[in-house]
Amino acid sequence: MRVQTEIVEKRIVIKGIDPLAFYGTQDANIRFLTSFLDAKVVARGGEVLLRGSEEQVARAERVVNELIYMINKKGGLDQDDIETVVRLSDWQSESLEAPAPDSAIYFTKRGVIKPKTEGQETYWASAQKNDILFVIGPAGTGKTFLAVAIALAQLRDKDVDRIILCRPAVEAGESLGFLPGDLQEKVDPYLRPLYDALFDMVPSEKLKKQFQGRIIEVVPLAYMRGRTLNNCFVILDEAQNATSAQMKMFLTRLGPNSKAIVTGDVTQIDLPHNTVSGLVEIQGILKGIDGIDFVYLTDRDVVRHRLVRQIIKAYESFNGAENLSS
Repeated sequence: MRVQTEIVEKRIVIKGIDPLAFYGTQDANIRFLTSFLDAKVVARGGEVLLRGSEEQVARAERVVNELIYMINKKGGLDQDDIETVVRLSDWQSESLEAPAPDSAIYFTKRGVIKPKTEGQETYWASAQKNDILFVIGPAGTGKTFLAVAIALAQLRDKDVDRIILCRPAVEAGESLGFLPGDLQEKVDPYLRPLYDALFDMVPSEKLKKQFQGRIIEVVPLAYMRGRTLNNCFVILDEAQNATSAQMKMFLTRLGPNSKAIVTGDVTQIDLPHNTVSGLVEIQGILKGIDGIDFVYLTDRDVVRHRLVRQIIKAYESFNGAENLSS
């Protein structure tokens, strides 16, 4: 008796690239790819449909994901690339270098930006579902870096027209004194981590043009007062140093089709004594509202030097013991 093989289908959305770069002129790349695969490959608009046995589709999916990744890295695709990737898949049973499109946030020349921990996976999943996301956790957990990557992906996909990144201009225990230059130059030291994240992900010439065209802005939180932000992705970083009034002001700037990610570490508040942190307070005000979510990262999500996680845990233990003794 002949056993009938179950036919399965898999749809892969082409994200972050021009689908034509993948399909080729008059679908030439698709036809060439199909000649190497047992699964049927069909291009439909912005997605690829794979059809065949479970094993055939799994192999085809690995190949398609790697080809999308290759286009992001080198900007194009030729038939030599396709043949090379297919032949690699013949002996490499595990996933190739490329992540699945759903797990990849943003592609850069240095590689793909994607979640690296369980907490970051939760962060990324929530960012795709909610318009306002609060991400709270210790240093080194990728709060700011992932927020910038998510914003750039939204800009790339034309889901928003602009990105605005801001921070409260609060000194972290050190007085910067009288800095030379204009007002922007005086506040730039507070905003440097946001610039660093951008320069890690966007080529300098492209970023310069985006700054000049005000497609991307990096500003102190105080500059947000009085603005209405439509079709924007807005990031408030170091939000533990925003006062209650500043937090309300920031959140009420959002206009139609805008999204916001608010990040902060409630264990590192630099506000004056007896000043309430807006990030601490907001957790009891907005929880339970549809479209708003809170994600909490821990030392398990630290992606810096391995000792950073141990340093955070040591401080937590020290502060806990100090609270018990007081």
